[in-house]
Amino acid sequence: MQFKYPELLWGLLLLLIPILIHLFQLRRFKKTPFTNVKFLKQVVSESRKSSSLKKWLLLFTRMGLLAALVFAFAQPFIANDTALQEKETVFYLDDSFSMNGQIENVNLFKNTIQDFIKYLPNEQRFTLFTNKQVFKDVEVKDIQNELLNLSVAAEQLAIAEIVLKANTYFSDNAAAQKNLVIISDFQQRMGNPTAIDSTKNINISFIKPSNTILLNTAIDSVFIAERNNENIELVALLSTNSEEETIPVSLFNNDKLIAKTAAKFDGTKNSEVRFTINTNEVILGKVAISDTGLDYDNQFYFNIDEKSKIKVLVIGNSSSDFLKRIYTEDEFDFSTSTLAQLNYSTIENQDLVILNEVQKLPTSLITAIKTLSNNGGSFVLIPSTDGEIESYNELASSFYSSQYVNEVSQKMSIATVKTEHPLFVNVFDKKVTDFQFPSVNQRFKFKTKAPIALEFQNKEPFLLGGKNAFFFAAAINNDNSNFKNSPLIVPAFYNMGMNSLKLPPLYVTIGNNVEIELPVTLQQDDIIKIADKENEFIPQQRVLPKKVQINFTENPKSAGIYRVKHNEQTLRNISFNNNRKESELLYAQLPENNNQTSLSDYFLESQKNNAINEFWKWFAILAFAFVLIETALQKFLK
Repeated sequence: MQFKYPELLWGLLLLLIPILIHLFQLRRFKKTPFTNVKFLKQVVSESRKSSSLKKWLLLFTRMGLLAALVFAFAQPFIANDTALQEKETVFYLDDSFSMNGQIENVNLFKNTIQDFIKYLPNEQRFTLFTNKQVFKDVEVKDIQNELLNLSVAAEQLAIAEIVLKANTYFSDNAAAQKNLVIISDFQQRMGNPTAIDSTKNINISFIKPSNTILLNTAIDSVFIAERNNENIELVALLSTNSEEETIPVSLFNNDKLIAKTAAKFDGTKNSEVRFTINTNEVILGKVAISDTGLDYDNQFYFNIDEKSKIKVLVIGNSSSDFLKRIYTEDEFDFSTSTLAQLNYSTIENQDLVILNEVQKLPTSLITAIKTLSNNGGSFVLIPSTDGEIESYNELASSFYSSQYVNEVSQKMSIATVKTEHPLFVNVFDKKVTDFQFPSVNQRFKFKTKAPIALEFQNKEPFLLGGKNAFFFAAAINNDNSNFKNSPLIVPAFYNMGMNSLKLPPLYVTIGNNVEIELPVTLQQDDIIKIADKENEFIPQQRVLPKKVQINFTENPKSAGIYRVKHNEQTLRNISFNNNRKESELLYAQLPENNNQTSLSDYFLESQKNNAINEFWKWFAILAFAFVLIETALQKFLK
């Protein structure tokens, strides 16, 4: 037995007081004469025996009363060594998306919070932190409402980061027992719990709220598989760990259901569905499923804004009428300029620049074209029959290691169309055998690693390139070639223009460092705002002379379709989706010596190990009992 206030045991010396009182009774005796002495002696004998018994009983009672009071004030107790040690406890509560699953019709995250509040001792002080919040040195009653209002989010700390962060909340007291309790579903992407060394001054406990396998189906991504002048084929990829064979998939446009289909898994874990939508339709899209697992991955947002006109600039002195007939006003913003009158500052705003038989490319023009290409724009180089090869190669060498070699004056026909090349995909319904191919009178030999779109009959390239750089091996004016009269000219140049448009992404993943450019000129104190139906925020923005760069490093926090606004006018839309890593549901193995399987088990075991059995109340009751015994002795014992 141990005492909380052992110094009070000196009070047991007070037991000498009743002993002294009972041993030395300083009472004066008065003599009274009686006539019959014999009878008196008998009475005195009997009185002395009863009086002696009563005195001894009173002595023991009063000594017991004083001893019980001394022990009660000294507060005796029984406890083990760990119960007496000072303790500091830090809890980590995983509030990532994977903790928000439905298991047996119960929300795992909410149920974990309720268990935490229910089983945690009310008087215990602790620190609790999540992936995004901290409650330091509190009692459960102080933060009960905040805990009940916690919600899940995309952030997820690794186990190593959890331990490092928890270390900052412990004091420097080396004598204190430091306990870290990690409450999570322990997905593999958090790291390996068994690799954490819990012997370095911190006792780490791993609590997994449920061992039930969570069944979940998720929409992983959405992309455009094919786009033409009339339709867009949209593909959604899905994954599952359940035994579902089919699951309905819906496509919404601004909350209006426009298509519905079913994803078939057929025993596999992955599936895809396809939707066909109108190319010219503005889509504020959402692909949605109904699933009882995780809810954050049941919808996927994307948007296809109204297609802006593609800006095409033709530079050169040769006639460009044939290009004007291809790049019509309904789809293109077409302009021309001679080299002498060229305003170089307009090049960066173009989607496609066509160098139409310019005899010599100035260094300043080459630099501007390379900058355009680096920023996502495209260009086409059509050489002149008397062109300067050195200036052409200064530009061409930066793309596919291309090089104009030498001029060849020999008539040569084009013989092959590479139908798999992006310029001619879906142009021909079937292989054409009786096609009237054009020819050229003079050409340049060309060395390159670029994909070839049109080929001469001797296998030399006539038109080659891809992505944002295209090269002709010969001039196409009427004196040198009949290519302008060929049906091939329309799909070639039209698709160069269509492919040059820098389309905004379908969606952006929250947390990625995303930057977009808006072709808008801001006045002083003007700002760009981002808003959805409920929230509005101001993103990081950098104002340039003719455009604004917007960065989405910190915001938004929730998935959805947002409007990019300037002076309350919507410039465009941008969609955000949460990262799908939480949907993988691959769990790590917990250490073998981790015995706690639930919060209730942990707190019950903790209370058992820290239990202190106090006895001061029993001694107080005993003291009161001695008071009652003394009263009874005084009243009933004659």
